[in-house]
Amino acid sequence: MGVIIICMYEFPSDFLFGAATSAYQVEGSNSLSDWWEYELAGKLKYHSGPACKHYELYEQDFNLAKELNHNCHRLSIEWSRIEPEEGKFSSQELNHYKKVISALRSRKLEPIVTLHHFTNPIWFSKLGGWSSKKASDYFLRYVSKAVDALSGEVQFWVTINEPMVYLYHSYLLGIWPPNERSLIKTHKAKNNLLCAHINTYRLINSIYKNNNLNKPLISIAQNMQAFVPCIPTLRNKLASYLRAKSFNLEFIERSRQARALDFIGVNYYSRSLVELRGWGLKNFAMDVCEGKHSTLKKNSLGWDIYPEGLYDVLISLKKYKLPVFILENGICTEDDSLRWSFIREHLDKLTEAIKSGIKVLGYIYWSLIDNYEWDKGFAPRFGLIEVDYNTYARTIRESARKLAKVCLERKL
Repeated sequence: MGVIIICMYEFPSDFLFGAATSAYQVEGSNSLSDWWEYELAGKLKYHSGPACKHYELYEQDFNLAKELNHNCHRLSIEWSRIEPEEGKFSSQELNHYKKVISALRSRKLEPIVTLHHFTNPIWFSKLGGWSSKKASDYFLRYVSKAVDALSGEVQFWVTINEPMVYLYHSYLLGIWPPNERSLIKTHKAKNNLLCAHINTYRLINSIYKNNNLNKPLISIAQNMQAFVPCIPTLRNKLASYLRAKSFNLEFIERSRQARALDFIGVNYYSRSLVELRGWGLKNFAMDVCEGKHSTLKKNSLGWDIYPEGLYDVLISLKKYKLPVFILENGICTEDDSLRWSFIREHLDKLTEAIKSGIKVLGYIYWSLIDNYEWDKGFAPRFGLIEVDYNTYARTIRESARKLAKVCLERKL
């Protein structure tokens, strides 16, 4: 009888395991944000309202993260709270976020702080938002106040979350505020976001240097998809290549050229099945398979579950010779056993990438708790922890317990 050998991967002692939240999606009552105004104007079916009441319940949520053996937590701070009016800053809200960071530190959870996660102050939007010539200047003024207040307790900064996703939904499709459908404004906003990232990178470093603090680690959170030809025709292959180059890599390459990345932050969820119906520019940019060619399991939003894509996108980053940090990877589903298999299979592919020479700093699941999923409302359940939106009670899911075992033993 043959001997069965189980290959086990052991994560490094400094590997970071955790989960993520974003301020608007969990805090509740962010009434000075452009999203809040957009909701009240009736442009969405769903209103965020109190969300998960994380603004009040953050210590309870961090206790649960600690119970799940996490050693880091990714969060965002809400610009519209900190700068509710142009040029006027709230010391009360800055103190609130200081307390939030201290609560993480006291539980030995490394804070990974995001400065922009899709939402903007209403005043900023009224002055032209990210298509304005002064967008980067406005953002840097907020960054200066926020980073100066929090720098002593934060080592990891994420300047902008998923810039290409934000541009696509807000300026190209117009389904998120500011509800634009303009190629010209999309191009302007993209350049302004890039400029804001590069200048923010330099500003944060200067603040740390002036305060005699150790150099921080700064990046973006880049949503990356596996672009896969539905049928391997030349046209579909070419479109897949071009989309990966523009959607996945352009922001990274331009930031790298400006020496404004210390690591590459990756958000990975799914693949895009590319099938062109013509040779036009719009076809190459947007056409996807509309048939039923995919036989893969899906999450509750209909996204293919494709762990192989995580390996592929990580290998595509090898040429940059920078460490990688998985800042988001997760699934919305009512089937918790599917959630665990999703996590397990993606961790398997992550370890394959590590063995292939990719340096990975950590893995962060999206999300710690169920939350407000933007224009999709509260129905998609991404959380390791279930939220009862009637009582706001938290319940740890079994998948979270299984991941907690990996976090504790550091073995897969």
